[in-house]
Amino acid sequence: MKTAIRLSRIIAAATVLTLAAGTAAVYANNAPAKADAKITMDEAKAQALQLQPGKIKDAELEHEQGGSGLRYSFDIQSAHGVREVGIDAMTGAVLENDVDHGD
Repeated sequence: MKTAIRLSRIIAAATVLTLAAGTAAVYANNAPAKADAKITMDEAKAQALQLQPGKIKDAELEHEQGGSGLRYSFDIQSAHGVREVGIDAMTGAVLENDVDHGD
């Protein structure tokens, strides 16, 4: 009986860990964040490049404080160095347009 209980606990723990790993992978790919965003990545890119012409080196959708809490962040190589431009994914508001300090 004790062996059966231990086995069921082990199976339950393994199931929880498997589900947690699957959830982490979804969040790593930002699927839930993309579903929540009202502004598309392409719309945000166009807006960022209007603010700071150059070449986009990195683009991501992230949860971060400020604005709605969901933002697109772009590292843009310009003639004057790398700039970080943040666009609110819900409203399209500009949250950041500064020199990228690599932090």
